[in-house]
Amino acid sequence: MKTIFFTGKGGVGKSTLSATCAWQLSEHGYKTLLVSLDPAHNIADIFDTQVGHKKSKFTKNLYLQEADLDKAASAYIEQNIDILTEVYSYTKAFNFDTYFKVLRYSPGVEEYASLTILEEVFRTETDFDYVVFDTPPTGLTLRILALPNISITWVDRLRRIRKQILEKRHTIHNITGKYSEKGFLLAYDEKKDTVMQKLNDIWHRYVNLYKLLKGADNSIAVVFNPDYLSLRESQRILEGLKDLSLPLRAAFNNKYQDDLEETAEEVERELFGTKRDGVHIARVPLVAAARRDTYKNDFDVTGVFR
Repeated sequence: MKTIFFTGKGGVGKSTLSATCAWQLSEHGYKTLLVSLDPAHNIADIFDTQVGHKKSKFTKNLYLQEADLDKAASAYIEQNIDILTEVYSYTKAFNFDTYFKVLRYSPGVEEYASLTILEEVFRTETDFDYVVFDTPPTGLTLRILALPNISITWVDRLRRIRKQILEKRHTIHNITGKYSEKGFLLAYDEKKDTVMQKLNDIWHRYVNLYKLLKGADNSIAVVFNPDYLSLRESQRILEGLKDLSLPLRAAFNNKYQDDLEETAEEVERELFGTKRDGVHIARVPLVAAARRDTYKNDFDVTGVFR
């Protein structure tokens, strides 16, 4: 399975280009899934059809999905409620239901909800030849792409802390025999400890996702317009991708017109210099946005990815 992320400033046309890419790949005979991670979904409007949180079939080879971040956030929070409820099942001192209701509105939940969706797609949709992602605006996209590496470090630290707790329990067990409180036996064996099992599972999932994002089968394409507002935002994207060591494969100078050639050249030079470092750069002509089937663009978006 190959994956492609279309990134860029809001309004540059990344939804249209990601839709065009997915459509063209499917027309070439590749089984393709188009996933929108952008809270302001456009996929349903572009294809003029109903699209939900779960993938749905559009044509023989093309499937569409608009990830519902509210549902994903609720699922993410419920998982944490289940873990902590089990951990602290011997005490009634904490009202976790009330606590986690507030978490839904906390900073970072939307990013982790997106990460959960991303990880699930990479892990479960392996029967597709291509998965194309339409991403949110720059800042949120970079935070989502950074989370696997950050989470690996964070979860690894939690694993070490949990291991220390289990070692202390084991010491108590050796001194006093079975240690329990109010009838609940506290595990000290890592293989039997639910929390450690869950942490290990999360750690392995994020490690796999991190490897896949940096791998040869993943591509990131930045979409920009031949104007200076788009230039500044695109520079932030390129800097962020470089910091994350993620593979920029292509750049699409979208909504190009002949009378903008001078500006287009200057924007491209500012972004990529003269060497371009192996990045495929293409100028996509402006198409009539009033068309209902804008994804049926004559311009070949897929060549660099096939």
